[in-house]
Amino acid sequence: MAMNPCRCLGVTIAFAGAGVLLALTPNARAEMPALTPELERLRDALDKYQDPYVAVRDGYFSTVGCVQYPDAGGDGKVPYKSGGMGVHFLNLQLIGPEPDPMRPPILVYEPGGEKLRLVAVEWFVPLATGVKERPTVYGQAFDGPMEGHEPLLPKDLHHYDLHAWLWKENPYGVFSPTNPNLNCDGYGFSLVEHAPHIVPHSGQ
Repeated sequence: MAMNPCRCLGVTIAFAGAGVLLALTPNARAEMPALTPELERLRDALDKYQDPYVAVRDGYFSTVGCVQYPDAGGDGKVPYKSGGMGVHFLNLQLIGPEPDPMRPPILVYEPGGEKLRLVAVEWFVPLATGVKERPTVYGQAFDGPMEGHEPLLPKDLHHYDLHAWLWKENPYGVFSPTNPNLNCDGYGFSLVEHAPHIVPHSGQ
């Protein structure tokens, strides 16, 4: 049965402000990690979103806040390591119970001055989609299930997610949710968050 992803999320997504057009510099290219052939194909397919205006035209809308986690998770929380998670652009039309490896519903950008640089993608599967078991893509199991990331997402938006750092080296690993080399310094909408609690999933 088809579902309305907007109803599932119950959140309002805002456009990013002006001045975010991206120019990928030689230094940024040098920072890109070595990937498996499958992930290289994904990166090539999504390279057009280095320009965030192209992302907006294709239905990815900015959640505005640049998220960072200064403290590691634990004690019933998702075991995040301290680091940044960036600015998320969300495409509601790509959310469902079965993630598409080639069409992640979230693009992640790193702010730098008045520009945004594409650094990662995220697959996002709310439990309300009817997902029956922990999703996987590229052989990687998703993190969660977990609470929503307040204040950008309601706490009761329980979900699985998985990040992949395709354009920025991550010492924690390509699929780590946080990156110690990303920070939100100097960005006007920086958000310090804490690792969300893990929640039960009766569908598992």
